[in-house]
Amino acid sequence: MSSLWTPDGERPISRTPSTPTASAASSVPPAAQRAPGERPDDLPNPEEMAAMQEELAAMTAEIAQVPASAVIANHVVGLFQLAAVHLQIDPPNFPDATLAIDAMSAVVDGLKGRLGPDESTLVDALSQIRMAFVQVTSEFNRNS
Repeated sequence: MSSLWTPDGERPISRTPSTPTASAASSVPPAAQRAPGERPDDLPNPEEMAAMQEELAAMTAEIAQVPASAVIANHVVGLFQLAAVHLQIDPPNFPDATLAIDAMSAVVDGLKGRLGPDESTLVDALSQIRMAFVQVTSEFNRNS
């Protein structure tokens, strides 16, 4: 007997044809058991939806006040941290560290002159993570 992965979990598959039984009805996803137009239980009610939309609008307005260069700098720092994490684990995950460093480089080098007041800090951080990569690689190769 084999199985089939579904979002609801593994389902055994029988190679012999079978007729629907009462237990088959219980395996019907909840969405198929609802009447047309009936709201699923896990959806927010209209008041909750309105509150969520207001909160989203407020967050959007707040983000719109922040210069794009500041948001991008924040993401670049996240790429720096991601690379550092992959270099610090034992053993280091060089492919993922390389990917994070390359992504950081693509942003910093690709947007040179457009990253605002944090640009020099981001350029320095890129140099530092590249040096860390070389040091960790050398140490790893020496100890292997």
